[in-house]
Amino acid sequence: MQSILVTGGTGYIGSHTVVELLKNGYKVVILDNLCNSSPKVIERILKISKPNDQLTFIEGDIRDTNKLDQLFKDHLFEGVIHFAGLKAVGQSVSNPLTYYDNNVYGSLCLIQAMHKAKVKTIVFSSSATVYGEEAPVPYDESMPMGKTTNPYGSSKAMIEKILADQCIADSQWSVAQLRYFNPIGAHNSGLIGEDPKGIPNNLLPYITQVAIGQLKELSVFGGDYPTPDGTCIRDYIHVIDLAKGHLKALNKIQPVENYRQEHKQGTGENIWNLGTGQGYSVLEVITAFEKTTGVSIPYTKKPRREGDLTAFWADANKAREELNWQAQLSLDEMVTDSWHWQKSNPRGYE
Repeated sequence: MQSILVTGGTGYIGSHTVVELLKNGYKVVILDNLCNSSPKVIERILKISKPNDQLTFIEGDIRDTNKLDQLFKDHLFEGVIHFAGLKAVGQSVSNPLTYYDNNVYGSLCLIQAMHKAKVKTIVFSSSATVYGEEAPVPYDESMPMGKTTNPYGSSKAMIEKILADQCIADSQWSVAQLRYFNPIGAHNSGLIGEDPKGIPNNLLPYITQVAIGQLKELSVFGGDYPTPDGTCIRDYIHVIDLAKGHLKALNKIQPVENYRQEHKQGTGENIWNLGTGQGYSVLEVITAFEKTTGVSIPYTKKPRREGDLTAFWADANKAREELNWQAQLSLDEMVTDSWHWQKSNPRGYE
């Protein structure tokens, strides 16, 4: 049984990926400092999982180098899936130093600990924001990284570069850089989902909190973009599809029969977009939610948010061809599962 370290594994995407790892027979160790998540996530994952699934939770920060070194001594990891980091675009503009400290320095600490422990396989949670503000759509992996529009995106680009350089320096490394688009949805059990602290930064949790009466109305940031209805267009992907993409990437860069060979040749850097290839505007998502759930969403248009791009979506052909992966779940299923999660957990994990 392969043992995988999942940093940030109690977070939104991390928790869903842990469920998929356990379902597929992996032994999972989660390292998370719980700054944006709840320990109750572990209880929920265990409810979803089978009784004999092996899951260990360790509370800790990836910037704690002593804890990391001990963790790699205590466990024989075959690979790492790295989610830990801060992710709010607006907050990163206001607090760039915090983002570079958490995201970039934290990742550097993790990669150094992996290097010392000779664990050289990592799936990194990156972002489509690394393509930059001037990249033509749809984004494809052959494009160079562009000028990022906020410190969050810049931090992801920096970590990608660190990992790419490490692959050049050491041919035994195997790295998957997964560039996400916009994850939404929740596990269909209603047990785990997105639980933002305070006012949500992302669209669908904002919509569901308005729908359940926690917030008065939705703020639509910018109604004057050069799009058909004036609102931003994004490629929304169900978090379950996204989680399954991590397993496909892990299997691709670390075939079971080759793991932990002393002199194995790594796969080097691999980049895959994880998106649907379909863009939806903010107003289209609101309409889909209202149609699917029967709940009306009042909204007010506000000025544009700094750092937001007009429109982007994925070219997901490379992941389909190389990973045998593609998104399966529709926008209606995404909003249905999000609403089920919110109704089942009106105040999230609290």
